[in-house]
Amino acid sequence: MDIKKINDRVSVTGQIDPSDIEAIKTAGFVAIINNRPDGEAPDQPDSAAIGAAARAAGLGYYEIPMGREGVSPELVAATRKALDESAGPVLGFCRSGTRSTTLWALSQAGEADATAIIEAAGQAGYDISHLAAHLDKPLA
Repeated sequence: MDIKKINDRVSVTGQIDPSDIEAIKTAGFVAIINNRPDGEAPDQPDSAAIGAAARAAGLGYYEIPMGREGVSPELVAATRKALDESAGPVLGFCRSGTRSTTLWALSQAGEADATAIIEAAGQAGYDISHLAAHLDKPLA
């Protein structure tokens, strides 16, 4: 697991496994956001198994899969809600962390400065500068 810190509240990583849950909890995360749809890869653990392991460890678990249809206002709102409901650091995951970073960034649109959002993602290794025009106001 290669966890990349965006800020004190949000980090992202690629695909996790149920066996990673204890390490995620030990690292101080209080919730996990799954942004990867089931069935993208044959070796991918299903979300039900990850969710069960997360809940058994006392972590919040949010399933907000972003597939080929891309970003929607509903996905952004669900991400914002998951972050708002979590009283501590949250770990988002997908295949590479890019979708998790994108949804986090769009969930912060209008709440934080666009440049600061882009810089935070960039420090974690994600170039989201193409989203700049969408970060000045919340996605309707």
